[in-house]
Amino acid sequence: MALKIYNTLSKKKEEFKPINPGKVGMYVCGPTVYYYIHIGNLRAYTLPDVLRRYLEYLGYEVRMIKNITDVGHLTQDDLLQGDTGEDKILKKALAEKKTPEEIAHFYEEYFHATEKEMNILPAHYFPRATAHIPQMIRITEGLIKKGCAYEKNGNVFFDVTKFADYGKLSGNTLKNLKVGARLEEHPDKKNPWDFALWLKAPKEHLLKWESPWSLGYPGWHIECTAMSTEYLGDTLDIHTGGEDNIFPHHEAEVAQTECYTGTKFVNFWVHTRHLLVDGKKMSKSKGNSYRLEDIKEKGYSSMELRIALLSSHYRSPMNFTWQIMDQAKSNLETLNNFYARLMNHEVKLNEKLSNLTTENYRQKFEEAMNDDLNAPKALAVILRLINDGNKLMDENLLGNSGEVKKFLETALKTFGIKPDVLEVPEKVKTLAEKRKSARDGKDFKKSDELREKIEKLGFTIEDLKDNNYIVKKK
Repeated sequence: MALKIYNTLSKKKEEFKPINPGKVGMYVCGPTVYYYIHIGNLRAYTLPDVLRRYLEYLGYEVRMIKNITDVGHLTQDDLLQGDTGEDKILKKALAEKKTPEEIAHFYEEYFHATEKEMNILPAHYFPRATAHIPQMIRITEGLIKKGCAYEKNGNVFFDVTKFADYGKLSGNTLKNLKVGARLEEHPDKKNPWDFALWLKAPKEHLLKWESPWSLGYPGWHIECTAMSTEYLGDTLDIHTGGEDNIFPHHEAEVAQTECYTGTKFVNFWVHTRHLLVDGKKMSKSKGNSYRLEDIKEKGYSSMELRIALLSSHYRSPMNFTWQIMDQAKSNLETLNNFYARLMNHEVKLNEKLSNLTTENYRQKFEEAMNDDLNAPKALAVILRLINDGNKLMDENLLGNSGEVKKFLETALKTFGIKPDVLEVPEKVKTLAEKRKSARDGKDFKKSDELREKIEKLGFTIEDLKDNNYIVKKK
C-alpha cells in the first residue's frame, strides 16, 4: 500500500509521488518571531515532523525548509489580504523598548529550544525573511513586468484579477469573496482583494529597505514565495501549515508564485486543523494559550505532550484537555515499562517459547501511516504490541525480544517519541540483584530491608510476573 496524503488543493487523498524519484522537497510555514510559540503551534510543527520521519522511514531523502518570519507579518493578518495593521515584531519591540532584531533573536531562540525539547527534527535550513529582501524585490519586479502587479504611491500590489485560478486552494474565489465583502478599499488598490507585495514605510518605521518603488518593507505573502523557491525550486513536493494559513496567506502564495514562474507551485498542500482548549479557542486573555512550560508546570513532560498531540488525527480539530494529558502520561509509562522489560529480558529455555510476529504489527503500522498519516491508529498498533508482548513475558514465553525491541525503536523514531531509559547507578543495580536473590530464596525480611535501602537512594522496585523487576525513579 502506497502513502496517500489528503491534498487541500484537490480536496481528496492522493497517492504521494515526488517530483524527483527518491527525493522530497518540503516547505514548512515557520514562526513569526514576536512571541512564544504555544501548543497549537507545536501541533502544526509536529505534523510535518512526523511526515518527514515517515517519508524517511519509507526510504526517501527529505529536504525540509522552515522559514523564520522576522518582518512584514502585520497584526490584522486575517483582514483584507494580510496587509493591514502594524508589523508584529516592530509593535513588540516598541512595547518592550528593544530593537526589532533583539525581539526576533530572542523568540527565534525560544522557538528552536522548544522544538528541540519536543524532539522535532531541525529543518535543513531556517531562512530568515530579512535575509531574502533581494529575492522578494526581484520577484515583485517580475510580477510587474508580467502585468500581474502594479505600483502606486510607493506601494506594490498583486492584481488578483490577473490570476484566473485565484481561490482554487481555499475556495475563496473572487465571486465568493464579493458576495461576503465588507471591506473598506485601500486607496491605492485597484481591487479590495489585491494584496501587498511591497509597502512604503512611514518615516518612523524601523524595518525598511531600499527598493525601486520606495523605502519600505515586503508584504508577508511574498516572503514565503521567495524563500521556498530559493531553496526548493519553482515546484514543491509538499507545503505544510496550519489551516488558518490557507487564506489569505497560502492562496496568495499560489497566485503570485504561479504568475511569476508560469508553472504549478505545490503538488501537495497539507494543513493541520485548529487546536482548542477545553472546547474554547486559545487566547492570552482567557489564560489558556499554553506553552510547553505551562504543560511542564502541571507535571507533564514534553514526550507526554507529543503523544497527546499525536492522539488526534491532524485533519481533525483537537480539543486539548488535562484528561488527554493524563492518558498520554499513562501511555508513555506503559511504553517505557515495556521498553525497559525488553532491555532486561533474558530468553530462558522453555519448550513453549513463542515469537511475536513483528511483521504483522509492522504491516498494520504502515497501513495506518499510509492512510493519510493516521498516527492515532498507528499508536494503537504499538500499544497492542506492548499488551501482547507483556503477556508473553509474564509467562517467560517471549522468544524474540530483540526483534520486538528493534521494531519498537523504529516505530517510536517515526513518531518522534523517545523512550525514557532510566540510568540506574551501579549501587542500586547491585542492591536490586541482591534483593532478587533474597526473594528467590524466600528471605522476605532481607528483601524488604534491601527495598528500603533502594528507596533511600531515590528508586523503587516493581516486581513483574516473570520473576523479574523494573527499577524506577521514586
